[in-house]
Amino acid sequence: MVKAQPLGEHLDPTSEITLEAIKQRAVRGVAVLTGRTFLLSLLSLVAMGYLGSFLTEAQFGVYFIISAIVNFLAYFSDIGLAAALIQKKEKVARADLNTTFFVQQFLVLSLLLILYLSTPFFQNYYGFSPEGRLLLFALGISLFLSSLKTIPSVLLERELEFGKLILPQVLENLVYNGVAVYFAWQGYGVRTFTYAILARGVVGLVALYLLKPWFPSLLVSRKALKKLLTFGLPYQANTFLATIKDDGMTVFLGGILGPAGIGLLGWAQKWAQYPLRLFMDHVLKVTFPAFSRMQDEKKQLARAVTRSIFFVCFLVFPTTLGLLLVAPMLAKIIPRYEKWEPALIPLALISINSLFAAATTNLTNLLNAIGRIKTTFKLMIMWTVLTWVFIPVLARRYGVNGAAGGYALVGLSSIIAIYIVHRIVPFSLYKSVFAPTVATLVMGAVLLGMRNLLSINILSVFVLIGVGMIVYMGGMYLLAGATIFDDAKKGFKAIFNR
Repeated sequence: MVKAQPLGEHLDPTSEITLEAIKQRAVRGVAVLTGRTFLLSLLSLVAMGYLGSFLTEAQFGVYFIISAIVNFLAYFSDIGLAAALIQKKEKVARADLNTTFFVQQFLVLSLLLILYLSTPFFQNYYGFSPEGRLLLFALGISLFLSSLKTIPSVLLERELEFGKLILPQVLENLVYNGVAVYFAWQGYGVRTFTYAILARGVVGLVALYLLKPWFPSLLVSRKALKKLLTFGLPYQANTFLATIKDDGMTVFLGGILGPAGIGLLGWAQKWAQYPLRLFMDHVLKVTFPAFSRMQDEKKQLARAVTRSIFFVCFLVFPTTLGLLLVAPMLAKIIPRYEKWEPALIPLALISINSLFAAATTNLTNLLNAIGRIKTTFKLMIMWTVLTWVFIPVLARRYGVNGAAGGYALVGLSSIIAIYIVHRIVPFSLYKSVFAPTVATLVMGAVLLGMRNLLSINILSVFVLIGVGMIVYMGGMYLLAGATIFDDAKKGFKAIFNR
């Protein structure tokens, strides 16, 4: 029997779970999301490798451009209501859930109509083939299926039940990668992504509703909508700027670099961001609702932010640098990968942005969780302006390398965000970033020297990876002590005690 918690340990009398439960579930959530998806992320890595062999740069470019178009439209499918439900300190009412569901469905269906009517324009502007048109429609259907998952996902996130939430993602990952690799191998080209996206959407929707059944009732509350919008609209304004900065830029660059150029740039972005997707996304999914519940406990919040940044940097820094060091070898070893060698310089440049994002994305997530949406909005304005100032100009002058250099410059501006957030929540930058940075640099120096002595083959790649792990963990032990191993034991215990 679970021991009852005294009322005083709740963040407030209307909270659904106690502060102690938040801590426990947050740690368990990070451990579960990271541990159980690690092998699946490796599967995605292998699948990306196969897709890179079977598909051309232009086919990847068509996929990246169309994805950016749909992602841009997807912004308008949500006005921040889902985030407002997660961030809300009080228990959510049935009216809140129903209002969010029906408003979102109305927006999504309206956007699908706009997407259908604007398809001829996109076909003419980018020169899409009929396969590209089908992919555009498939991504639109996927957007609709994703919107149906919003409320069950919100309920699981509010309860910090990430062990359940991850199962549909596991199935989606398996289905998408399996279908994509099979059809790419069979020579289906762009249709590869069409089939994989549709299969993923259907499987994920069915799995989530089996785990968390929820059915709407015909109830829309104007009062609930107004209250949710007080957080949702500012939050969505930040999302809009992020959409303009990322997907909007991809759509714009499609007219400058063409599908092949976007294919190279998108390939570099995909690999540069892979360590973030592998490790950081799980942390953000857990820390947003956890930080929201801890927003009145400043000391606890500062400590939690420090540890979350350390956890992400501990994993992302060495993975990113290791990827940069072995990528040139892999481009020569893997059959039909020579075509991606022009993307190696962009990969290195964009990785600068990814390294800074390991810390700053946690910080903007913190600002949103504690209700400092205006501060996040100002930072997003800065990053959006810098993106649209540097990247198009450098892309016109230096092509794909110039665009990647623009992303690197934008990443360096994250120093400003770190300074601003530190004044609001005094987290420890030293405890969160110093040790992973030093250990990663030492690892990089050792591997760089070894790479020049080894022959270019798959055995050498595994040798570099093994030595890199030993050197890095040794450095972390000297800098951070045995606490990192204690944390690892707690993480494994959290995973296997589910």
